[in-house]
Amino acid sequence: MRDISVLQPAVLIIALLSASSVMAAQQETAPLASDSEQGWGNDNWSDDSWAEPKSTSSWHGFIEGGLGNRLSHDPALNDRFSPVDDATLSDLRLRLETTGYRGNDRYALKADLYADGVDQGVRGDLREASYTLSPIDRTDLKLGQQVLTWGTGDLLFLNDLFPKDWQSFFAGRDTEYLKAPALAAKASYYGDSASLDLVWMPDYTSDRYINGERFSWFSPQAGHNVAAPAGRIDAEEPANSFTNGEFAARISGSIDSTEWALYGYRGFQKQPNALDSTGHPVFTRLNVLGASVRGNLGSGLANAEVALHMAEDNDGRDPYKPNSQFRLLLGYERELLPKLTLGLQYYLEQTLDYDALEAASPSPYNPEEYRYLYTTRLNYRMWQDNLVWSMFVFYSPSDDDYYARPSVNYRHSDTLSFDLGANLFGGDKGYTFFGQFEDASNIYGRVRYAF
Repeated sequence: MRDISVLQPAVLIIALLSASSVMAAQQETAPLASDSEQGWGNDNWSDDSWAEPKSTSSWHGFIEGGLGNRLSHDPALNDRFSPVDDATLSDLRLRLETTGYRGNDRYALKADLYADGVDQGVRGDLREASYTLSPIDRTDLKLGQQVLTWGTGDLLFLNDLFPKDWQSFFAGRDTEYLKAPALAAKASYYGDSASLDLVWMPDYTSDRYINGERFSWFSPQAGHNVAAPAGRIDAEEPANSFTNGEFAARISGSIDSTEWALYGYRGFQKQPNALDSTGHPVFTRLNVLGASVRGNLGSGLANAEVALHMAEDNDGRDPYKPNSQFRLLLGYERELLPKLTLGLQYYLEQTLDYDALEAASPSPYNPEEYRYLYTTRLNYRMWQDNLVWSMFVFYSPSDDDYYARPSVNYRHSDTLSFDLGANLFGGDKGYTFFGQFEDASNIYGRVRYAF
């Protein structure tokens, strides 16, 4: 994201309204965008979205306003003396996007411009600027800025090492923004019995992680939550070079109605969860191997996924670097009643070489050797699917903490929709993953006008 702080919010509002008028005028001679193009199905993050070739391109997008506020004050933010300390979301956003074809080649552009009242600035976010071609039969090559995803988890990522935006996710922005874009080249080969996807990201792209600006985080060195400016994480990403580029691969196929996949990744940890010799946060190398399977089971859909995260410190004797981990996911989803869907997941995260870590670590805040959690998703649709009630809950018995995401979406028309929801954190220990964000619990609302 780039800061364009020289612009003022009032100027942005005028620009947004002017842009919407132009788009509305263009739509008088253009077909109305479909629901999926307007972003209503944002829980579907598939990056293999192909359509039949079209001769012309069309512009569409939306204007969205969002507000979010903490349910209690965060003491770690006291030193900032800002009137927006309790705000987690204060956005006015314009989205413009288009797709089109040059012969059989496809291009796509998707960009956001938004005023952020929490970080006090106007910013741009290029979500996609890609060009897709088919150099040979059964092969596609997609180049440029794009959002990538794979794996079988629902808001849990074992083999998906593409960048995430945790600040947007916790603040109350649309779930679409949990997936951050990256500059990449993706080659896909479609065989008779299996397909191969290869991804190269020449510039390392980290997660948009919690860095102390919008939310405080637990510091093992301080023994409590810290925030900017003193507690801001400002880690330098690995230098741009071929050896520091990220590589990911997936081989996938199906046997009868069961889908299977094998994964590989070579790159770096997505967050700076290691310390160098001077005590500064750094990104360490990471290699991942994994597999998944998904298919029908009874009257529902079941999935299983495993991953081995091979960290830079494989023997576990350096307490300032993350250990290698084994990760397991089991999931099941079915329709309980018409329009009522239940999804359940079990997730296990085993820290390897744990005895060596515990013996070498001077910190009393070491993670559990076995961290596991359960997730539950309930979705209920009514009024011809125009009103959707949703509840997603993470609960970890090993950490004794939780994260609940209740929400309701009302689609008033093809152009106007409303969202109301909350991010609720809690736990008995202030240093666990969800427990550290207890003072970040918030309620939010969004209004979107699509065109």
